[in-house]
Amino acid sequence: METTPLSDEYDVIVLGGALSGAATATLLLRHNPGIRVLIIERTERLGRRVGEATVEVSAYFMGRVLGLTRYLNENQICKQGLRFWFKNDEVENISQASELGAKYQVRLPSYQLDRQTFDEEVLRRAGEAGAQILRPAVIRNVELNACGLQSVELKYAGEVKTVKARWVVDASGVAALLARKNGWWVRNDEHPTAAAWSRWRGLKDWDGRELAEKYPEWSKQCHGVRGTATNHIIGDGWWSWWIPLKGGDTSVGVVFDQRIVEWKEGGKVADRLKDFLMEHPVARELLADATYDEEDVHWRRNLAYYSTTFAGDGFVLVGDAAAFMDPFYSPGMDWISFSTTSAAHLITRIRKGEAAEALVAKHNRDFATCHRRWFESVYKDKYHYMAEYDLMSLAFRLDLSLYYWGVVVPPFEEGEMALTMPPFSPPSGRIFAALMSCYNRRFAAIAKRRRKHGLLGKTNKEMRCLLPGFTLERKDMFRLFGMLFDWAKLELREGFYTWFAPDEEDPLRSPAKTEARA
Repeated sequence: METTPLSDEYDVIVLGGALSGAATATLLLRHNPGIRVLIIERTERLGRRVGEATVEVSAYFMGRVLGLTRYLNENQICKQGLRFWFKNDEVENISQASELGAKYQVRLPSYQLDRQTFDEEVLRRAGEAGAQILRPAVIRNVELNACGLQSVELKYAGEVKTVKARWVVDASGVAALLARKNGWWVRNDEHPTAAAWSRWRGLKDWDGRELAEKYPEWSKQCHGVRGTATNHIIGDGWWSWWIPLKGGDTSVGVVFDQRIVEWKEGGKVADRLKDFLMEHPVARELLADATYDEEDVHWRRNLAYYSTTFAGDGFVLVGDAAAFMDPFYSPGMDWISFSTTSAAHLITRIRKGEAAEALVAKHNRDFATCHRRWFESVYKDKYHYMAEYDLMSLAFRLDLSLYYWGVVVPPFEEGEMALTMPPFSPPSGRIFAALMSCYNRRFAAIAKRRRKHGLLGKTNKEMRCLLPGFTLERKDMFRLFGMLFDWAKLELREGFYTWFAPDEEDPLRSPAKTEARA
């Protein structure tokens, strides 16, 4: 509960106390001594949420920028990269499924987070740094006033109050308060994904004796730890995440393209989730005796959206309040890292006297370009081919090498300021975006043809691509040429069938079927 009296006016009001809001407040307090920051959080205690997996950039942000490395190592799980499991009609068990992932332990840190405990810790530290935290408080209205004081009406302790500030930071998550209120919120109809998820107990241990004795050769193939990776169990048009959490729970969810996958209606969401997953031999092996937490089951349609405005003179949007693309590859935490750092940097520069108009225009340009190119380069139509072992293993190696080269290296070499330059933003981002969107589009076209001719999943049995791992050494980037050569061979072997053919509408994605599912 709040003990400090509520003032009428602040320098910055942050709408939302989870990671995005608390991190922005922390950075503002660090770079602006004496600044008055109010964080308004609607809950007495933050609840559990998805977004548990981090990758290299977000781990850098949490550890080296926010200073949470010791906390993370003591209270959360060290993640061992990404791992993918593929099947076709011939695969009967986990040892026969094709596998893509790391052979050894990863070189750079990342974590599997219980977001409830983690976000509470970040919020607590923001309070220690000097932020005033008001909770539980409900935001009733926000009135923006360019170049002037912003007005926030809230309800706290049974009373309606109004507080003002020069800046408002919207960290309200998927509620996206400012974007929805001001007509900036846009659903991404090019990417109509949906998700169901819950927490589970009693899953089989990926690295335990039971599976090792049952499938000894399979167990010996990987020299690292499989179980603390973010495991992806994949089917045509869908994928499932398996994320272990401190204390024994496992977060399990399914994300699917609504144009491709028929989702069973009726009944409990978690029962439908389990029934869906039990059709996959790898999931069936792990889930057979597991139980789900009936109080922690969720369902959401149409995951992808974005705001057409990211900042103005007096406000800025961060994290999910600004946009959400897709949980595949866990980009959400990286998006938080870039958007919160940039937001704090924007406010700080304007407070120090720099012209707001040019800075705001650049912020909007960079994040709008970043979001569009990121989506087109990595996610647009990826659900067409993600269940094809050969296509996905090549795409993953290309995606990962370019992520390391273009996104991971800068913060480790240049420091926190690199996080003020979001991925794919001008000017250099155009080249990488063009390359990545090209092979992503080509692999989708190849998969569409395979589906049309009944050729899906031919390489999905008993194949393994176990990577030795990436470092930040520039010499590792020479691997890219071998991957590009593999892409060229794929085009000459199979892709050329689609070079001059029109992009035929997949029968699974016909307008009538799409409308019926929606």
